[in-house]
Amino acid sequence: MNYEEERKDSFSSKYGFILACIGSAVGMGNIWLFPTRVSAYGGGSFLIPYFIFVIILGFSGTIGEMAFGRASRKGPMGAFRYACEESGRNGNIGEAVGSIPVLGSLSLAIGYTVVVGWILKYVVQSLSGSLLSSPDIESLGGLFSRTATTSGNNFYQILAVVIVAIIVIFGIGKGIEKANKIMMPLFFVMFICLAIYISFQPGAKEGYRYMFTIDPAAIKNPLTWVYALGQAFFSLSLAGNGTLIYGTYLSDKEDILDSAWKVALFDTIAAMLAALVIIPAMATTGSQLSQGGPGLMFIHLPHLFSTMNGGTILLIVFFVAVLFGGVSSLINLYEAPIATVQQKFNLNRKVSSLIVLGLGLVISLAIQDIVSPWMDFVSIYACPLGAGLAAIMFYIILGKDKSRALVQKGRVKPIGKWLEPLAHFVFIPITLIVFILGIVLGGIG
Repeated sequence: MNYEEERKDSFSSKYGFILACIGSAVGMGNIWLFPTRVSAYGGGSFLIPYFIFVIILGFSGTIGEMAFGRASRKGPMGAFRYACEESGRNGNIGEAVGSIPVLGSLSLAIGYTVVVGWILKYVVQSLSGSLLSSPDIESLGGLFSRTATTSGNNFYQILAVVIVAIIVIFGIGKGIEKANKIMMPLFFVMFICLAIYISFQPGAKEGYRYMFTIDPAAIKNPLTWVYALGQAFFSLSLAGNGTLIYGTYLSDKEDILDSAWKVALFDTIAAMLAALVIIPAMATTGSQLSQGGPGLMFIHLPHLFSTMNGGTILLIVFFVAVLFGGVSSLINLYEAPIATVQQKFNLNRKVSSLIVLGLGLVISLAIQDIVSPWMDFVSIYACPLGAGLAAIMFYIILGKDKSRALVQKGRVKPIGKWLEPLAHFVFIPITLIVFILGIVLGGIG
């Protein structure tokens, strides 16, 4: 079958759609960055602006991208063309601009392929028990250094792409939806179990006390608000690609506002669960959570878990849960370029998937030792730019009446007058602010 014959494929239920969107949003930012931000910027003092920004972005950017995708039934390039043609403008220009979020999605997928390869290796080593054979910091650091260098993890990166290929080739309903219906509930159950276990460790209450104590000085610190904004923005997967592409498979009968707030809620719960595991766990040893990113996940947490009773089980549960979060995000990141290849060249899903995944694999194998600057570059430039362009196309180019009607579709209760001011005067400027601050500060998400 070619693309035109396959385009009726969609999510079979609202529940499946929401889980897939949650899967796209839940990723490494929730697990290795959010707890670090909470720890560095005053615990509860960071949570207040973070929750505020999640609400603002969820009810502007997330609903806009969902509605935009559903209206056009095409990926970013087709959606941008649709917006221009519907408003009497040149569709070719829109399609050219739409290539930015598609390339951003592919670039992020390439970097994420490397990371998911790391996670797969640590899952296997946790299951075999070899990860804790030498649990000191130096040995764990050496293991990660060997893993994160060129040719250091080829097998597991290839395996990561094979897993994604098996899922995406089956399409939306039979592949992506079914996978997320398994992975996302297990992700939450596993992190809840970890959080419960950590809560019984001596000293954990100090971590909770810090997490939920509000420090007035931290609230007044502009960087607390800057990094809370960056964390919320990137955590919700706003880039003009992932949420938009899943929206293309959403039924016209579904209420987008209802879906958007649930995605934002469960993404926030995922981040909080990670913090409720990591910060109290650090507190049990009297340690300060001063390092985020890969070092936290692949060096410091394995060392920490090794000091606890049942450390091997803790590591297995942790890395399997992280694997589910990583694979669900990777599926979403590859979906936008796969759908674009399908639509642009009228190819079937299997061929399109193999082309995109093959390209992604080759490049990911070549950038293993520069994946951190690669991801920083993409997140600083491509993500806020893609989100801002999508918002401009949907809310401004399409016009108030059309964009409002598209968000209203499937909803019984009329949307309030808050939609346009929030989108025009808050969300779109925020994308520019995130872009500028990312350049100035070297990344904020």
